[in-house]
Amino acid sequence: MASITKELAFKGFPFIRIYQDGKVERLIESPHVPPSNQDPETGVSSKDITISHNPSISARLYLPNLPQNQTQKLPILVYFHGGAFCIESAFSLHAHCFLNRLVSEAQVAAVSVEYRLAPENPLPLAYEDSWAALQWVASHSNNQELDGKKDPWLAKFGDFDRLYIGGDSAGGNIAHNLAMKAGLESLCGGVRVLGAFLSHPYFWGSKPIRSEPKGEDFEKTLEYKAWDVVYPSAPGGIDNPMVNPAGEGAPSLAGLGCSKLLMCVAGKDQLRDRGVWYCDLVRESGWKGEVELFEVEEEEHCFHLVSETETENVKKLLKRLASFLV
Repeated sequence: MASITKELAFKGFPFIRIYQDGKVERLIESPHVPPSNQDPETGVSSKDITISHNPSISARLYLPNLPQNQTQKLPILVYFHGGAFCIESAFSLHAHCFLNRLVSEAQVAAVSVEYRLAPENPLPLAYEDSWAALQWVASHSNNQELDGKKDPWLAKFGDFDRLYIGGDSAGGNIAHNLAMKAGLESLCGGVRVLGAFLSHPYFWGSKPIRSEPKGEDFEKTLEYKAWDVVYPSAPGGIDNPMVNPAGEGAPSLAGLGCSKLLMCVAGKDQLRDRGVWYCDLVRESGWKGEVELFEVEEEEHCFHLVSETETENVKKLLKRLASFLV
């Protein structure tokens, strides 16, 4: 009899199983939830839109509870969810609850991007999808009449002089790489990215730094093994500049295409030291913008996403992000 046990192609990755026949099982994901016309907790409204059919790129848009005669424009946040590039969604419970809270606290219009996931769609596709979404947002900046391709929320309420990008974990990595790209390529309508926040971002490399595990323990880390799963063809492997900003051939961080940068780290997060190290690299690069580090010492990786209640530390992070998104 043929064995009914499927052979794993990738082992030891607790969020996902990949089998030799190509099947992918995602083991840890928060459920998808629908958008809402005024969230009962925050009053924030959300809706889902399609940015592109080929490739398939969609997003969830958020708008705070505004007076009927609102004329003042709002800052715009283009947000990239976390999940190691291979799990979670712009439509997941974790991202949805967080953005309801942030949009309410910061009074911004937000666009949460649904990019394609690895391993079925390996990197750099998530970067390409995210850049396309950012370009789509920027395309709303001109004064032409709506032609059915633009979103009325962005066109009416968006202040394109206050365009921000940001994300958590893998999404923070995406925000970094898009900020670098924005320093090299123009956005539609000449729009510029004012600021970027990187929350517990995923950076790594072939050698440990500071308090990271040493020797074989370092190569067994999720952070080390995940990159080869999501970007198996990456030139330079785990030292590719997209995951290691100091890797061989990496462009200077002086080229970051924004004016201010906020790094958020958590004291009990294994990625914490990389976030602090990244800030040091930016400062040493000669970048002309303003970089700030915000740390919540007693918390774990992306604590603000998995917290069901708005704890004091979640409130602290939300207030810091809101003070940045102005």
